[in-house]
Amino acid sequence: MATTQQEPEHLRVTYNDVHNLIRQSAKKIAEFKPDMLIAIGSFSSSHPLAEGDGFFPARVLRTFLKSPERKGNIPIHAIGLSLYESLPGMTAEQIGAEVIRTQWLGPESGKILLGRRALIVDEVDDSRKTLHYAVTELQKDVERELALLPESEREAKRTKFAVFVVHNKLKPKLAEIPAEIPYYAGDEIEDVWLDYPWEAVDIEEHDRLAEEAKAKKRQAQS
Repeated sequence: MATTQQEPEHLRVTYNDVHNLIRQSAKKIAEFKPDMLIAIGSFSSSHPLAEGDGFFPARVLRTFLKSPERKGNIPIHAIGLSLYESLPGMTAEQIGAEVIRTQWLGPESGKILLGRRALIVDEVDDSRKTLHYAVTELQKDVERELALLPESEREAKRTKFAVFVVHNKLKPKLAEIPAEIPYYAGDEIEDVWLDYPWEAVDIEEHDRLAEEAKAKKRQAQS
């Protein structure tokens, strides 16, 4: 007897939802005192396990991290990673198994990072594969650059990293974030298919469905 695959549960998130989660998280993130934001972008939004577009969250977060002590805005840098999208030259075995770097900080990534307090920003921590790749590869860039410095100067120039995700899915992860790296999540959610507003073509319909789902949830809880 044939079985039908059940449609995964959707959680539609609005721009206001994201904005408010970031606002609530910003006070705690400010304690890290980031002086550089690194937004993860990817080309995997067509897949239910897709993770990453940190561009919009990074821009919103920068607004809430403004302070009288800091002159100017915190710079936002972008890196591009792909896990599930079929890109030119990729094999079928690579899709979903290997993180492909599509954009980086440049050939002198390590120099850009040296001595900074860098906050890596992504929309969702799903399998953690792309997030772990970003953290470890950026750390490698720093270590290569530190190795060129006199040993007495290395500790002062060592980069401090932290991570912020709008949503963390409560599910087993494929990798761990090093314990010394602060980790911030706007919200902890079940393993559902997230629909973000920046992926929507019809934003009015997206918001209508999001509000409809919220109303049903409120009714169920009352």
